[in-house]
Amino acid sequence: MNKRKGSLFIITGPSGAGKGSVLSRVLPSLENVFLSVSATTRKPRPGEEDGVNYYFISRERFDEMVERGELLEHAEYVGNCYGTPEGPVNRRLEDGQDVILEIEVQGALIVKEKRPDAVLVFIVPPSFDILERRLRNRGTEAEEVVEKRLQKARAECAHMDDYDFIVVNDLLDDAVRDLSAIITAERCRSSKNQIKLV
Repeated sequence: MNKRKGSLFIITGPSGAGKGSVLSRVLPSLENVFLSVSATTRKPRPGEEDGVNYYFISRERFDEMVERGELLEHAEYVGNCYGTPEGPVNRRLEDGQDVILEIEVQGALIVKEKRPDAVLVFIVPPSFDILERRLRNRGTEAEEVVEKRLQKARAECAHMDDYDFIVVNDLLDDAVRDLSAIITAERCRSSKNQIKLV
């Protein structure tokens, strides 16, 4: 009998590192995994859907969730609030499902304090010049917001040593392969498996 405990993966990286692109390729190849949907006070970008990419909520509703202790972590990032609803995460882990959080550095470090067994993965582009180019090519934000994101990215990259794994997203196929390998290896960890041979 093999009863595996769910693993908690935290995927982080600066804005423009391509976290979403990597995850969108990795997730369809995995079974028994739940991508946690964060709540945010920011407005949806073109193509984003409420309840799929984020729960887009008001600042008032977000503050209520904080006060009620409904968030595993929460942080403010370039003027908007982000947080992870804790209930769905706990339910999935208890059912033996792996859970992936795609969150900011500040939130990731908070979760790691609460859940020391969480696996932290930092996705980073091959250079800061490429990161800047990716952010500017989006064309979805004002220049002052792009500059804030670049400043924030430098501060975030200073925390890479706090992470268990670093995935360089230069060629998307390579980054997808590396993240898949990390998840597979964690699933095989002895502490996550309760095997009885009969």
